[in-house]
Amino acid sequence: MPADSFDAIIIGAGQAGTPLSYALAEAGRRVAFIESDFLGGSCINYGCAPTKALLASAQRAHHVRTAGALGIKAPEPVVDFGAVIERMHTLRQNSRDSLHRKITEDRDGITLIRGWARFTAPHTLQVALVGGGEQQLTAPLIFINTGTSAAVPNIEGLADSGYLTSDSLLLHLTKQPEHLLILGGSYIGVEFSQMFRRLGSRVTVIDSKPRMMSREDADVSHPLEECLTESGVGLVLSAETRRVTRAADGTITLTVTTKDGERRLHGSHLLVAVGREPNTRDLGLEHTNITLNKKGYIEVNEHLQTGTRGVYALGDVKGGPQFTHVSYDDYRIVRDALLHNSKRTTADRPLPYVVFTEPQLGRIGLSKNQAKEQGLAYRVSRLPVRTIGRAVQTGETDGFIEVLVGEDDRLLGAAVFCEQGGEIMTMFQLAMAGKLRYQDLQDMILAHPTWAEVLNNAFQRLKPGE
Repeated sequence: MPADSFDAIIIGAGQAGTPLSYALAEAGRRVAFIESDFLGGSCINYGCAPTKALLASAQRAHHVRTAGALGIKAPEPVVDFGAVIERMHTLRQNSRDSLHRKITEDRDGITLIRGWARFTAPHTLQVALVGGGEQQLTAPLIFINTGTSAAVPNIEGLADSGYLTSDSLLLHLTKQPEHLLILGGSYIGVEFSQMFRRLGSRVTVIDSKPRMMSREDADVSHPLEECLTESGVGLVLSAETRRVTRAADGTITLTVTTKDGERRLHGSHLLVAVGREPNTRDLGLEHTNITLNKKGYIEVNEHLQTGTRGVYALGDVKGGPQFTHVSYDDYRIVRDALLHNSKRTTADRPLPYVVFTEPQLGRIGLSKNQAKEQGLAYRVSRLPVRTIGRAVQTGETDGFIEVLVGEDDRLLGAAVFCEQGGEIMTMFQLAMAGKLRYQDLQDMILAHPTWAEVLNNAFQRLKPGE
């Protein structure tokens, strides 16, 4: 079978591959764009967009329930779970349709191919087409943007339990869980636990670690745990799940071992949220010089180049922090290198992220533990949110703002756990990008009363890090 020749091939329509297809096509390159599933990658289909649509509904229900604290009498909200899910599906489908138009109608030079790609040589791909048949493609530039899938642990009985992952839940769940068991207490587990509790489900989170969000400093994760437990989320920590069973009536039982002995936890649904694994298994990488790390992620250099010349890996499939904004920056690095002769790399780029609980947790730069591990001298200030005027006026007084300052008076990092935490964190990120001293923020005239005024006040309790 003769190969169809292109200037570039992109495997996977995620948040790096999609804009790269636009940029290359606009530069006059002939692009083959291969996708076996939905357009948009995990962000549009299983991640940011659908979860934040559900979170918006959950937060609105919570605001109605708590309106009495501001003098507004309202009946207990009635959650129409079907309507909540339908809204999420509609928003997601709108995004998919928009992407399809941009790829197939709005731009010349992009050929969308539906199928599963596999290397047969360093620059040759065999594509098993959706609906049958095969197509062989070749190009001097190939970009792998195949992303990740939900990891599923090897636990007795789990495979036959009818468990959900964040992927399958967001695609197929139609009935509100009466009692949702969540296996995993990291970012996905935390967001989903508060979301479903506010939508009216009972929720229990089970994690093998002694605390939620264990990668964070303990005094960051503990307030988040308190927030969840106060809302009625059950936490079973330092617990090893040994067995999963499903009864005839659909009840799921987890048998877990804790420091207090064996426990049996019963629920109507089980969400497995223990992490992600790369989609690299069936790519035929043995026909290339591409190497994988011990977790199966593609190894790349700081230019996102693999071990095969002209082949790049972008987004989650290369490992590292798995965020949409990181994937998008991967695209910009490759685009600028290929089309604009830029030398920017992945080295030392900032990695902001937000956990979209309420309050939000926004993080940028170094945590206290990371600063200690690097042997950096730092000062730290931790400001309770209840001292902020805007917080008092709105009733959003939970949380804290913590900033780390180096010996040169410039910010090393920030953890912002409060209302608008992601937006406030971004202001600290801008200050870090501009290399401002903390005194510049402390003395800046900021409009009153705004959340931004925290930039004036965040440094008033600076003391040496321990």
